Amino acid sequence: MAEPTAAPTPPRSTDLRILLRLARFGAPYARQILGAATGLVLAAVTLLGFGAGLRWLIDEGMTRAAVERLDQALVGLLVLVTVMSAATFLRAYLVNWIGERVAADLRRAVFDNLVRLSPAFYDKSRSGEIVSRLTADTTVVQGVMGSSASMAARNLLTVIGGVAMMVVTSPWLTALACLVVPIVVVPIVVFGRRVRRLSRETQARVAAVGADLDEVVGAIRTVQAFNHEDRSRAQFGARVGDVFDAAVKLAAARASFAAAAMLLVFGAIGIVLWLGGHEMINGSISAGQLSAFIFYAALVAGSVGSLSEFASEMQRAAGAAERLFELIDARPAIAAPAIAQALPAPPLGTVAFEDVRFAYPSRPERSALDGLSFAVAAGERVALVGPSGAGKTTVFQLLLRYYDPDAGIVRIDGVDATRADPAALRARIGLVPQEPVIFAADVTENIRFGRPGASDDEVRRAAEAAQAAEFIDRLPEGYKTLLGERGQLLSGGQRQRIAIARAILRDPPLLLLDEATSALDAESERLVQQAVDRLSANRTVLVIAHRLATVLRSDRILVLDQGRMVASGTHGALIAEGGLYARLAKLQFEQAAAG
Repeated sequence: MAEPTAAPTPPRSTDLRILLRLARFGAPYARQILGAATGLVLAAVTLLGFGAGLRWLIDEGMTRAAVERLDQALVGLLVLVTVMSAATFLRAYLVNWIGERVAADLRRAVFDNLVRLSPAFYDKSRSGEIVSRLTADTTVVQGVMGSSASMAARNLLTVIGGVAMMVVTSPWLTALACLVVPIVVVPIVVFGRRVRRLSRETQARVAAVGADLDEVVGAIRTVQAFNHEDRSRAQFGARVGDVFDAAVKLAAARASFAAAAMLLVFGAIGIVLWLGGHEMINGSISAGQLSAFIFYAALVAGSVGSLSEFASEMQRAAGAAERLFELIDARPAIAAPAIAQALPAPPLGTVAFEDVRFAYPSRPERSALDGLSFAVAAGERVALVGPSGAGKTTVFQLLLRYYDPDAGIVRIDGVDATRADPAALRARIGLVPQEPVIFAADVTENIRFGRPGASDDEVRRAAEAAQAAEFIDRLPEGYKTLLGERGQLLSGGQRQRIAIARAILRDPPLLLLDEATSALDAESERLVQQAVDRLSANRTVLVIAHRLATVLRSDRILVLDQGRMVASGTHGALIAEGGLYARLAKLQFEQAAAG
C-alpha cells in the first residue's frame, strides 16, 4: 500500500456503499439502537408538542384571559419538559455508547487484519501512517456514528414531524415553504464532494505528521548524534503547516456549506412567514395558528440547516471509513492453503532449498536468491557466510515464510512450505535476530513471548539457561521490571540474552541465529555465546555467521554470493580451496590483528 495521497472524489454510490458497510458494524447492538430510537422519538414528539401547546395557549388561554388555562399550560409544559429530558438522557447515553462500541470494533477489526498481513505489506507502508488511521480516523467515525448521527436522526424526525404539523396548521403556507427543499439540495450537492475530497486530504496529511513523529522519536538518539534537531524541527513544522493549510480549506468548505444552507433556508422561510402575516391580517388564520406555524417553521429550518452540516460530517466520516476499510480489506500475500498439508510429528528439523529464486516485491528487478539449492540434516549446525547482500537474511525470511519463492521449493521437514499452514510451520522455528526486539513490558512477559502459556518457573529456568538470571535479579523489580520501549534500559548483551531465553522457552526443533555476538564487547560475547551453545544443543541450527568463532563451531559452511551458493564445506577445506571464503577469512584475521 503506497503512502496515501489526496484521491479523486469517488461517485456518491461509493459513499453510500462505505456508509452502509460502516452501519453494519452497529448491527450487533440492535437493543441499544432500539433504546436510543425510543428516546429519540419521545424527545422529538415532546418537542413538537410545544407548538400545539403554543397555539392552544394563544388562542384559548391568553385571548380569553383564563387564569386556569395558564395554570394548565404550565403543568403541561412541565410534563413535556420532564419527558423530553428523560428521553434526551436515554438517547444521548445510548448513542454515545454505540459510537464508542463501533469505534472499538473498528479498531479491533483493523488490528486483527494488520497482524495477519505479510511483511511485504509493511515494506511499502509507514508505521506512523497506519497508527494514524487506527487512532485519528476511528475517532472521526466514532464522532459521526455517536452524537452526530443521533442529532441528525433527531433533526430528521423534527423535519418530518414539523412539516406534518405545518400542513395541519396551514396547508397553503406549507406548500410555499416546501419550495425551499430543492434550493437546499443545491449547496449539499455542490459542497459535499469538495468536503469529502478535502477531508481525505487532511486525514492523509495528519497521518504523514504521525509517521514523521514516530520515525523521529524512534530514532531520537541518531537524530541527536548527528545534530539533526533543527532540520527535524523544520521538516516537522512544514508537515504541521501542511495539515493546517488543508484543515483551513476544509473548515472553509464546511462553513460555506452550512452558511449557504442556512441563508437559503431561513431566507425562504422569512418570505413564507411574510406571506403568513398577510394571511392573519386577512383573517384566514388565527394568531395562534401563525405562532404555531412560525414555531414549526423555525424548528424545520434549524433542523434542515443542521442536517446540511451533518451531510458534510458524513462526507468526512466516509473518507475516514474508506481509509480504515483499506486496511481491513488488505489481504496477506502469505496465507494457509484451503487444505494445508500436515507437518510430520514429531518434528524433524530438516531444511531443503531446491533451485529457489526470489526477488523482494519492493525490488522486483533485483534477484535476492538465484537458483539456490542446499539441504540441512536434522541436528546439523550450518553457517551461512557471504558479503552483504549475498542472500543470507533472505534464506531466513523464506524459512519463516514471510515471503514465498518466485520459483523453486523451500522444504521444512520434507514439506513444501507453501503447502503448509504458516502458523504450524513457524511453531517449529525459533529465531534469535541480531537486533532483538524487546517490548515495553516486564522481563517475564518479554521472555514468555516465546511461549505465552509458560509458567513463571519455566520463564526463570529459560533465563538461567540463557545466562540472563544474574542481571535480571539485579534489576529494581527483578522479573517484574518494566524494560521500557525497545528495551532501552538494557545493554546490547542483556537484550540478546533476553531474546535467547525467549527462544529457549519456545524449545524449537529448528533454530535460526542471525549471529548474536557480532556487536558485543568481549565479556558480553562470552556470556551470550555460552547461552547460544546451550540453546543450539540437540537441534538443527542455521546461523548467519559474521565471526570466525561461529564458523568454527559449525558442521558445515555455505558460502553465498549474489543469491547463489558458490562453495560448501568445512572451514579447513574452504581455506585450502581458496576463493571467496578464504578472502573473507583473511580479511577478518587482518582486521582482528589490526584491532
